[in-house]
Amino acid sequence: MNAGVEIDGTLADDINRSVIQTQVEMGVAVRMAAMDLLARNLRKARGREAVGEG
Repeated sequence: MNAGVEIDGTLADDINRSVIQTQVEMGVAVRMAAMDLLARNLRKARGREAVGEG
């Protein structure tokens, strides 16, 4: 978002009218959860490969 260009800065910063901060916070949580899931699956896959090789 470009405050002052795409949206008026006072509207973007208005805690009573804007959901931008909430969307940003939720987006971070969703990305962290997705990365955690991918990392766990990668560790499991690597563990299976190591067991299969031995």
